[in-house]
Amino acid sequence: MAFDLAIIGSGGSAFAAAIAARRSGRSVVMVERGIVGGTCVNTGCVPSKALLAAAEARQVALSADRFPGVRAGAEEVAFAELIAGKADLVAGMRQEKYTGLAAEYGWEIVAGQARFGEGPVLEVALAGGGARRIEAEHYLIATGSAPWTPPVDGLAEVGHLTSTTAMELQALPGSMLVVGGNYVGLEQAQLFARLGVRVEVVEMRDRLAPTEEPELSAALAEILLDEGMGVHTGTVLSQVRREGGQVVAELRDAEGCTRWLRADEVLMATGRKPVTGGLGLDAVGVRVGERGEIVVDERLRTDNPRIWAAGDVTGHPQFVYVAGAHGAVVVDNAFHHAERGLDYHHLPRVTFTGPQVAAAGLTEAGATARGYDCECRVLPLEHVPRALVNRDTRGLVKLVAERGTGRLLGAHVLADGAGEVIATAVYALHNRMSVYEMGELWCPYLTMAEALKLAAQTFTRDITKLSCCAA
Repeated sequence: MAFDLAIIGSGGSAFAAAIAARRSGRSVVMVERGIVGGTCVNTGCVPSKALLAAAEARQVALSADRFPGVRAGAEEVAFAELIAGKADLVAGMRQEKYTGLAAEYGWEIVAGQARFGEGPVLEVALAGGGARRIEAEHYLIATGSAPWTPPVDGLAEVGHLTSTTAMELQALPGSMLVVGGNYVGLEQAQLFARLGVRVEVVEMRDRLAPTEEPELSAALAEILLDEGMGVHTGTVLSQVRREGGQVVAELRDAEGCTRWLRADEVLMATGRKPVTGGLGLDAVGVRVGERGEIVVDERLRTDNPRIWAAGDVTGHPQFVYVAGAHGAVVVDNAFHHAERGLDYHHLPRVTFTGPQVAAAGLTEAGATARGYDCECRVLPLEHVPRALVNRDTRGLVKLVAERGTGRLLGAHVLADGAGEVIATAVYALHNRMSVYEMGELWCPYLTMAEALKLAAQTFTRDITKLSCCAA
């Protein structure tokens, strides 16, 4: 064979697999039809978090007068400069963490569209013209996912933004309708609202962040409303038209009642779909599931024993750390017969709103559905010293534990820095710790992580009667 491993795609799972393969002395070739680096660095995590950080900086300036003696204020945003700065950051990370690494590890990135042929073999229509045939011992499909939009009357004629194109705007719109109240929609909605755009969020389920604990959803909705955003849950976008330079949107609630909203832009954040088009999967016996995902077994092998898949395209949780882990697993299984799978039970998730939403393990409803007799505690941040000194007590911690043993089953946090806090909960879940043990462990004072310890202590005591530094 010309190569040990041929990879279609160049995102997180592709690079993790390529690096792992090269470290074990295998030859690698990668085929990319678009921009090297995949979703995370180009259109996902990196650019969105860079812009969210900028929006948060402006929000901090505008809300600084919660501290006595500090004056608050911020000028209007020079949006084109902000977008240019984001583009520079993305380009730098793409060079340093992707194209530069490929050269350092010694594999070729072929620009073109790959399609499987019988063998299996890859037939590549080169971006510069011509074709190339690539044969390898194993193949990895790592083509990721792309924004998905449901059919809406008039939407094709009116046009809409996605989470990708919204971050390429050159001027801020005056108003924006964001359809989708899960993590992508919430991040984008608050990002633009904090930059000065009037934002309305529409979510078809009965609450924002519908996969999270209801207490977190309710508190987050209140925070967004306080920041001036409109929130419409249990509502769908039924049709749109353009009128007077604006989009006129019809919203329909669960009872069938309708109302109309006007906005300069509509951003559809309604999910993502695996990218499998044009790969010629039928020719090599690779199946696609009902959600468009490539069907793999627990070891990420497709129905063709020489073809593997990893990352978003498999339908697994769409996190870049899952994709990265997938890439390494594929190499272990393909070349070292490791028969390895992954355990997703304690997989953490973070929505980078302000404050952040983070969770790991089971929700209360999920624990009950699995037959656990569980008990839960909710700790508002008004009882957390770090939040008090920050003069920002928006948020809460909810812990789900097994009744009797106190074993932690799930942790859910709405707080500044919740993404860091939840990492501690992951270790506790992995080590099957009880909330009683968590309540007695060392924890640095005046950190937000202490909220986790205090929440654990609520299972055995009334923490409102403790001195703030005597827990």
